[in-house]
Amino acid sequence: MSLVEYPQPGAWVREFFVDVPLNWADPDGESIQVFVREYVDPDRRHDDLPLLTFLQGGPGGANPRPVGLSGWLAEALPHYRVVMVDQRGTGRSTPIDGTVISAFPDGRAAGDHLLNFRADSIVRDLEHVRTTRYDGKKWATLAQSFGGWITLTYLSMAPEALSAGYVCGGIPGTPADPDEVYRRTFTRVAGKTADFYRRYPQDVETVSAIADILAAGDVKLPDGSPLSVRRFQTLGNDLGFGPGHQRLHWLISEGLLPGGRLSDAFLETVLLKTSNAGNPLFWTLQETIYGDGANGPFRWSAQRERDRRPEFGEDRRPLLFTSEMAFPWLFEEVALLRPFAPAMHALAEQQTWSPLYDPAVLAANEVPLAAAVYADDVFVDADLSRDTLSRLGNAQAWVTNEFEHDGIGSGRVFSQLREMVRDRGGELR
Repeated sequence: MSLVEYPQPGAWVREFFVDVPLNWADPDGESIQVFVREYVDPDRRHDDLPLLTFLQGGPGGANPRPVGLSGWLAEALPHYRVVMVDQRGTGRSTPIDGTVISAFPDGRAAGDHLLNFRADSIVRDLEHVRTTRYDGKKWATLAQSFGGWITLTYLSMAPEALSAGYVCGGIPGTPADPDEVYRRTFTRVAGKTADFYRRYPQDVETVSAIADILAAGDVKLPDGSPLSVRRFQTLGNDLGFGPGHQRLHWLISEGLLPGGRLSDAFLETVLLKTSNAGNPLFWTLQETIYGDGANGPFRWSAQRERDRRPEFGEDRRPLLFTSEMAFPWLFEEVALLRPFAPAMHALAEQQTWSPLYDPAVLAANEVPLAAAVYADDVFVDADLSRDTLSRLGNAQAWVTNEFEHDGIGSGRVFSQLREMVRDRGGELR
């Protein structure tokens, strides 16, 4: 193990890589690496502290790279040694990108490769890190968004590893059903769009004008890929975050130049926001996270729901934005996603998936779990989350409309969840 240690303001950092099997069903086969970064209070770096591992959102998201102590990390460091494992295929863990996927002979082979990057494999990676690098000591998990999916898989596969679970906007509906998820998501994002236009009524005309330009002309982004109306609509993803309405407003308000030309700054920002250059697994794995046993095929669940909703048409004005939804045309229009297209079409027909959740084990769960359920969350339906929690042993829900999906950054959410667990007897030791 090659170990690097260094100070950051307010923290002592350790970094190392761990080898894991690409396919845990074939432990002697091809291996990949996962990258681990550990944070601890500098004055306590030699102490035997409780462990907390952070489960990043996504799917396909790497762990944060803090430039200062704030939010949940500032809340955690007085109490824990914090372990961040870049989920396989992300960050500094052996990456997945278009070049890697293009090396496979066909879509089925590439799709089979991507099946190694689901929550069950992530849990096995975490268990390998915990048992080989931390002497098998229990750890608590703090999960953001998709990290909650990983949490329920962890509780199903290895509950003995966990001292507690804290989940922020990430309790999935169970049994897993993407069709039900998108039925609800499209309705919520329509509401978010309406709220955006209520806040910024002047943007109704501007958005319509931009959409008309895109519909009429061959508009290219800086990488040469086309900017269509439907790609423009995906900017609505930002409406699920606290400052997202403001960010979208500033982008829209500065996008249209006199004479009806789109500014270069606007086009550059749209490219960055819609290409997912640093995280191609986000769109690639978006619907696979719902695969659990024989509940496939999904056949582009989000696109099928969109086809049933003419109000989301590219020709409708005011134009509705979309959100966290993977559409087949994304893998044609987004240059960095094009190599994934054959794999995506193969995965859309996937009938059977590796199992993620064990309902009986979850019902009998004894690991204390506290979850922040955001009542207005556009990405994770609050009612589905509460339904799942009602069938999860030793679980508590804090339902609040104070935060959007990014509430974990507030500096108070994690403390609230820790207090809930502490008031029920505290973490397991």
